[in-house]
Amino acid sequence: MAVRLRRALGLYANLRPVRVEPALIEASSVKADRIEGVDLMVVRELTGGLYFSKPKRRYESARGKAAVDTMRYSAAEVERVARKAFELARTRRRRLCSVDKANALETSRLWREVVTAMAASYPEVAVTHMLVDSFAMQLVRQPADYDVVVTENLFGDILTDEASVLAGSLGMLPSASLAEGRFGLYEPIHGSAPDIAGKGIANPIGAILSAAMLLRHSAGRDDAAAEIEGAVSRTLERGLRTADIAAGGRSVETQEMTEAVLGALA
Repeated sequence: MAVRLRRALGLYANLRPVRVEPALIEASSVKADRIEGVDLMVVRELTGGLYFSKPKRRYESARGKAAVDTMRYSAAEVERVARKAFELARTRRRRLCSVDKANALETSRLWREVVTAMAASYPEVAVTHMLVDSFAMQLVRQPADYDVVVTENLFGDILTDEASVLAGSLGMLPSASLAEGRFGLYEPIHGSAPDIAGKGIANPIGAILSAAMLLRHSAGRDDAAAEIEGAVSRTLERGLRTADIAAGGRSVETQEMTEAVLGALA
């Protein structure tokens, strides 16, 4: 359903911010000196690559059961999502890292060529390229080195789940799936999490911060978004923690955490 929705609504760029709250440094599995000051934005291409390209099928071969998935990208698809990443980098620390697998994949070689060519139109943005395996390692070794990261669909999916370890939990990370213009779909990166529905253990912060992203990217209300983000930070500074980030704080259930953030906002 999610894959069909992305294509039907033209949601081609998935923004996944990864910011380590100072109050949650102890909740991360990564050493504190590695994650202090981490504030990066992953821009994941969302409507191409392995999840969408065809052929995609299971079949019987002369050697038995077999399967095929196809990874396909056009230069236009790469340019579209890279432009979003360049524009974001302009508003941040003006550094862009493009992640690919250009030593092995033709789609990645095309990806790198397109991003390299586009860099000439953004001289104020410093552009680097990294292979996805190297970047996966550096993401836990030196995550504070990165500002905006742009990558294809599958790599972005995997890398942002890895990045959630820096923030303390998947439940901390919001996302924005954007179409052209101001239209977008907003949700925590973990989706609906039906397996824990009604148990009072879900972390609402990813959903709350997704609302802040909606205000920033679709409503043009940076001021209101910053207020929500500030309320989340103040709540965490008080020591309130849901089960997934419980280290070093007072454990509360979903509703109490939500009400605490609303109180901090008021």
